[in-house]
Amino acid sequence: MKKKNFAIVIIIALLAITNLQAQVTFKPGINAGLNIATLTNSELNAKADFYIGAFGAIKFSKFYTLQPEITYSRQGGKGNVVMETDDYNYPVDRPLSDPSLINPDFIVQRMGNVNVSLQYISSLTINKFHFNEKFYVLVGPFLDILITDNIKVSPEKYKKRYTKDADVDLGIVGGLGYSLNKNIAFETRVKKGVVGALINQNDYSGSGRNNLVYQFGIAYTFSKK
Repeated sequence: MKKKNFAIVIIIALLAITNLQAQVTFKPGINAGLNIATLTNSELNAKADFYIGAFGAIKFSKFYTLQPEITYSRQGGKGNVVMETDDYNYPVDRPLSDPSLINPDFIVQRMGNVNVSLQYISSLTINKFHFNEKFYVLVGPFLDILITDNIKVSPEKYKKRYTKDADVDLGIVGGLGYSLNKNIAFETRVKKGVVGALINQNDYSGSGRNNLVYQFGIAYTFSKK
């Protein structure tokens, strides 16, 4: 009797595995879109750039798809900022030997312009949860590796005040998607890093300047006819 029950369990397990294998599909694809990027806790505004990449969609069921991605993403921020200069506005009624003059309140400030471009290779593990054949939500972690940074500062003599921070960023991405058909989908994503991306020597607050990116893109999935 025990052998019979054991055989039944084995048969049911094999049927379940066979059914699961029949449901699992793999489809490669490409995606690209617009980045609206900024750096948190900074005076910089958002800047527009782009991302482009490739993915492999592993569909386990009609409700869930695991989608690893490799993406090239251009991020950063730009804007007019208040900069500390190398000049001091000393009170005329005190001698230069007065120790109280060593005070950041006497530093002359001026307006300048900063344009930060940070370019990353991103590895993402996207989990897609399908409501139906059209709409889905996505969420997952990412690892970004900085491959190029370009920081432009005007006046240029204050460029040394702004430098890149970490060469690696970690974070999470979430968003919504709409499948137009079996090949084309439109997505809106929010990508938030948790590692410092920019150092501003004029800022003494200690707050991290992290990547924050809003992405609007299109994905194309290759499928057999």
